[in-house]
Amino acid sequence: MQLGFSYIGLLFLIMLMVPNFIWTKNQPVDYEKYVVHESKVLLLLERIGEVLVSCISLIFADFNIRPWTAWSWWFILAAFMMILYEIYWIRYFKSKKTMKDFYSSLLGVPVAGATLPVCAFFLLGIYGKNPFMAAAVVVLGIGHIGIHVNHYREIQN
Repeated sequence: MQLGFSYIGLLFLIMLMVPNFIWTKNQPVDYEKYVVHESKVLLLLERIGEVLVSCISLIFADFNIRPWTAWSWWFILAAFMMILYEIYWIRYFKSKKTMKDFYSSLLGVPVAGATLPVCAFFLLGIYGKNPFMAAAVVVLGIGHIGIHVNHYREIQN
């Protein structure tokens, strides 16, 4: 592992955060009704994971593009997941912005808005051979995906 600035980590974080900032003005109808039921444990794991993933993404140069090897496929998969994440948001912003739209799947990926970025950062951790990123993403995934799966279950009932 190599300490240093990661421009790829920054790019992934920008791809993650820009749609989320736009979302704050385009939340689904009745979203507030579901937020009050969130598990405090999952919320804590999500917040810890967010901080860790954000910091690790930026401070390890392991995630920057290197000469092509078999490991490069992990980066290609991570980038593909982030592109799918952007497509998910474009589709959401063009929708009626209901809870079902927000928790929809994309290409068979359930709860795509939560699942795709978690998978992308995990794959980025594999590409960078960085166990700190992998561990941080697991914490984030448990919290973030857990919260969103619970919301999805609520809207199904």
